Amino acid sequence: MIEWEIIMEILREIKIDNKMLKVIKGDLTEENVDAIVNAANSQLQHGGGVAGAIVRKGGRIIQEESNKIGYVPVGKAAITTGGKLKAKYVIHTVGPVWGEGDEEKKLESAVRSALEVAAEHNLKSVSLPAISSGIFGFPKEKAVPIIFNTTVDFLKKETSVIEVHFCNIDGLTSSLFAEEADKRQS
Repeated sequence: MIEWEIIMEILREIKIDNKMLKVIKGDLTEENVDAIVNAANSQLQHGGGVAGAIVRKGGRIIQEESNKIGYVPVGKAAITTGGKLKAKYVIHTVGPVWGEGDEEKKLESAVRSALEVAAEHNLKSVSLPAISSGIFGFPKEKAVPIIFNTTVDFLKKETSVIEVHFCNIDGLTSSLFAEEADKRQS
C-alpha cells in the first residue's frame, strides 16, 4: 500500500478580536490542535468520508467511545478522545443532509455546538472541515460562508477558543474558505 504524504498549506491567516483563524489545505487528521471536528452522522457510525479517515488514523477507540454516546441529533455535537491522532479530542457534530429542510439553520447550529463543546472542555484550538458539504450534499458554495460566519460570531464572544482552522483536503473547498477570509480583511 502506498502512503501519500499530504502537504499542509496555510492559505490564509486572519485575526478576529485577537483570535486566530487559519484556512488550511491539507489532511484534517494531521492537524496539531486540541480538537478536530468530525462531520458525523446522528448514529456516530464513522464508516466513510472524513469520519472514516478519522477512525482509520485515530484508532478504533474513537468508534468505541462514539458507540457509548449513541445518538446525536442534527445540529448538536459530542466529544470523544482523539485516540492516536495529534489532536487530543474529536468533536463529532451532526450537520444536515441537503434537502431535509431548514439546512442553513441546522448547519449554523452544528458549527456553534461543536465550538461550544470545545469551550465547555476549555480547549484553545479547533480544526473544522466543511461540515455537511461531502456525502451529505450541502453545496460547498452555500456551506462555507455559513461555517465561516458562525465561527467568527462565536469567536467574538468570551471563550477559551482562541484559534480555529478551516482544514479541507480539496482545493475548491479550501479556496472558498480563503475567499471568505479575504472578505474579512478588505
